[in-house]
Amino acid sequence: MAILIKNVRIMQTEAPFEVKENMDVLIDNGIIKQVGANLSAVADKVIDGTNKTLIPGNVCSHHHYYSGLSRGMLISAGPQTDFIQVLKEWWWRLDRGLDEEACYYSSLICSMDAIKAGTTCAIDHHASPSYIKGSLSTIAKGMEEVGLRGSTCYEITDRNRGLEEVKSGVEENIRFAKEVDEKKKHKKVLVEAMIGGHAPFTIPDEGLAMMSEAMKETGRGMHLHVAEDKYDVVWSHHMYNEDIIDRLDRFGLLTDKTLLVHGLHLSEKEIRTINERDCFFAHNGRSNMNNHVGYCKNLPIIKNLVIGTDGCGGNMFEELKISFFKHKDEGLPFWPAEFVNALNRGNRLIEKSFNDGRKWGRVEEGYTADLALLDYQAPTPLVSANAAGHFVWGMSSNCVNTVIVDGKIILENRTFLGLDENKIYEEARRVAQRVWNTVDKIKP
Repeated sequence: MAILIKNVRIMQTEAPFEVKENMDVLIDNGIIKQVGANLSAVADKVIDGTNKTLIPGNVCSHHHYYSGLSRGMLISAGPQTDFIQVLKEWWWRLDRGLDEEACYYSSLICSMDAIKAGTTCAIDHHASPSYIKGSLSTIAKGMEEVGLRGSTCYEITDRNRGLEEVKSGVEENIRFAKEVDEKKKHKKVLVEAMIGGHAPFTIPDEGLAMMSEAMKETGRGMHLHVAEDKYDVVWSHHMYNEDIIDRLDRFGLLTDKTLLVHGLHLSEKEIRTINERDCFFAHNGRSNMNNHVGYCKNLPIIKNLVIGTDGCGGNMFEELKISFFKHKDEGLPFWPAEFVNALNRGNRLIEKSFNDGRKWGRVEEGYTADLALLDYQAPTPLVSANAAGHFVWGMSSNCVNTVIVDGKIILENRTFLGLDENKIYEEARRVAQRVWNTVDKIKP
């Protein structure tokens, strides 16, 4: 379907930032075909963009869809005075309580919440130890039914069943990647695959070797937590007498498709290695504060910095605001422009993941039509020089009016097309209560 957006303000969220007024945008077959003033093109659908702002859709470069039903979770839990206790008392009990239905509704809810916030792509990092085989297909199903672009992977770990669990995680990553490859023979896919791993302290060398082979077999990049807490660093030194990044590099896991997450306690030497290998690095400001694990003071020297939420929803307007304020509180040098540019850089990660020649991240001819149309009334002049400031200080998910993914309207006038939103949320509440009851009986 051809879509023509008329008389809209276009705001690029990639440096150099640019704002153009009174523009028309023609979309056809998932691609932006024309951008200009007073286009005379014929379209199946015309959207009046008067007083609205069109931006590239936001990208959440690290999410945990298994957290979709955790909001306000009522369970009994023991002390959580350090990061490992947080994992054992909360998150590792939750993921063990997930089954197929729970994963499906988690995916639907996370995808819908993302779309409503103007996020058009989420890079998921999944765990459900009681339901591994087939779980990535279930996550992808939820994304596809909502219409959100994304990728997913299974976080390989030995924390529950040792090497047997590691092998199951590797097998699921490979299985899903091959499933995606089969789909790609017939059509463009909306959800891609990566090779996931939980964190180095729960993956033995045998597991890293298997991950390396899986990356080679599938052609995918790795998605892995690193140095979220000092425990991960100490474990690597104690068990392997190596820095985390050197250990990963020993297995050939650091490539230009690799996504490393958190990295709060990596050394400058390790950051230099990551930069040399052209890896992506996802910062998750809200999650880091919530888990009280510290602050990543190396952000200014990271080459391929992207922004994620670590499961704290898919609202990147909110994530960026809080990340920016925390950064300034730490006395560090980034301004809104650096954070908005890092958010947009998630599109480079999409391009590496989909690897089919398409481009993302600009409202420009030839780019994929993943877009968000905002009802943003600027109280001060909105121009190229201050666009990033308006993004951080003024724009929010409350402004999101219409969302387009792959040239298809998913949300229009704040209403989902083709989805019974109320019914999905009602069912999600039912499933969430069942999951909570199960998790409450699971011992850390």
